[in-house]
Parts: sequence; C-alpha cells; structure tokens
Amino acid sequence: MTSRHFARIAGVSYLIIFFSAIFANFFVVEKLIATPSLAFAENTVLIRFGIVAFLVTVLLDIVIAWALQQLYAHHALSLLSTFLRVSHALLMGIALYPLAEIVYLDTEVAVLNNLRAFNTMWLIGLFLFGFHLILLARIIPAPKILRVLIAMAGLLYILDTSAYFLLASYEQYASLLLLAVATFSILGEMTLTLWLLTKGGKINNS
Repeated sequence: MTSRHFARIAGVSYLIIFFSAIFANFFVVEKLIATPSLAFAENTVLIRFGIVAFLVTVLLDIVIAWALQQLYAHHALSLLSTFLRVSHALLMGIALYPLAEIVYLDTEVAVLNNLRAFNTMWLIGLFLFGFHLILLARIIPAPKILRVLIAMAGLLYILDTSAYFLLASYEQYASLLLLAVATFSILGEMTLTLWLLTKGGKINNS
C-alpha cells in the first residue's frame, strides 16, 4: 500500500466518524439526557443504533491511528501520538458499557447515573485525544493554518475536560467551552479530513 492509500483510509474513516458520532451524540445521548424515560420506552431501536454508531467510531478511531502511524512512522512523535489515540479509543469503548446497560434500566435516576458514568469516561478519553491532536499538529506536513486549528482543538479538549473535573461551577461555563470545542474540532478535524483525502501522503508532503 502507498502513502496515498493510508491517507485516504484515514480520511474516509474520519468522514464516517463525523456522521456516526454526530448521530450518536445529538440524536441519542442528548435526547436521553433531556428525556431519560426514553430508555425504558417500548421501542429502544434508536438507542441501540446509537450504541452501534459509537462502536463504529471506536473501531475507525483505531483504524485512523494505524493509518497515521503508517504514514508518519519516521517522525519521533508518531508512536506517542498513536498510543494516545488508541488509548482514547479504548476508553471510549469502555465508556459504552454503562450506555449499553441503559436499555435494561427501569428508573430515570438510574439512566442519568449511567449517562454520567459514560460522560466521565468519555471526557477522560477526550483529554488524551487532545494531546494526540497537539502532537499530530507537529507531525503532519500540512499548511500552517490547518496545524494551528488541530492544535487549538486539542488544547480545548484538554481545557474542557480539566475544567469539568476542577471547577465546581463548571456548568456556568459549559456552554461556552462546548461551543469553543465544537467550533475548533469541526473546523480542524474536517479540514484535516479533506487534506488527507486530497493531499495527504503525496510525495511532496512526506
């Protein structure tokens, strides 16, 4: 396989993750937080599809880590970057256990407790993912603006998770932090996806 193949694999995987993660987060998890009783409704198909969407995201995160490692194995930071991304994926996989158990619960309090456990593990994974993005910004031979966007997204993941655990008044700043994270992660990672699909792995970028 050539460098372009690895770049395209990473790019296509990233593209699929955008759709699967958006569906699982906004159409499943956010709905459950707003209406916990959905978990013990007669039809839990949407929740089950959300869990599968998260599983797809975990798998493709590992695929991306592998593809990027193949692309930039020569870089001194590549192995550490790969380890951080795989660790993030594994933590995300573990976080799915309390989410998957939700369909077997029968009280709203229990549902919310499982969602809190899922969110805590998810944030720990994003903390590691943030460092992965910062290292990736140092590794890839992309335009400076793209590397800055990726690094900023990584920094904001780290700041958001740190604020969640450190600040008792986190909820006062949650909306602002989440907006910042969403803005830079979408801009940075979507631009990275397009770069991988069109430019990544080409001889003049290696």
